[in-house]
Amino acid sequence: MLAKIEKYLDEVSKLVLKIPSSAVERIASVIFNAYKNGNRIFVFGNGGGSSTSAHFVCDLSKGTITEGKPRLKAISLAENIPLLTAWANDTDYTNTFGEQLKNLVEHGDVVIGLSGSGMSPNVINAFYVANDAGAESILLSGFDGGTAVRVAGDSIVVPSSDMQQIEDVHMILTHIIFRCLKRAIEES
Repeated sequence: MLAKIEKYLDEVSKLVLKIPSSAVERIASVIFNAYKNGNRIFVFGNGGGSSTSAHFVCDLSKGTITEGKPRLKAISLAENIPLLTAWANDTDYTNTFGEQLKNLVEHGDVVIGLSGSGMSPNVINAFYVANDAGAESILLSGFDGGTAVRVAGDSIVVPSSDMQQIEDVHMILTHIIFRCLKRAIEES
């Protein structure tokens, strides 16, 4: 069993090191610019991406608080279960994130979707809504980025087809982005 654990950890480590630090810095900069302009950050995903989006929003909303500085405004669209199920039931599951965004998103906001495959229709549709509103759309994905990579304005694609490893790297990326933002806010 130990050999399998070590192999898994080694594979995840290699995937993390394949992510260009410039891509992480670019996304952190987009979020920081939105923060400086008083815009909001919306994050969402399905399954594991839903959990990661909630965790990332917690880090952004609470962990970046700096005395004497404005607070970063971050919202997870994956946490309002009554609203999610209402849109899924009354229209279609593909509308669960996009319809929420239509009520909230404004020019200059940042919309971050997590989709391991890049093929989640509700994530893709939300990117269309974000783009139409003049928001920045960012994808965290795996595989080849799927359809979502062509719709999102920017992306980081984990070069893997192993969903659990993709999700592990997404969590690591959100922690790195959070730490970049915390430091940038403290130093601003």
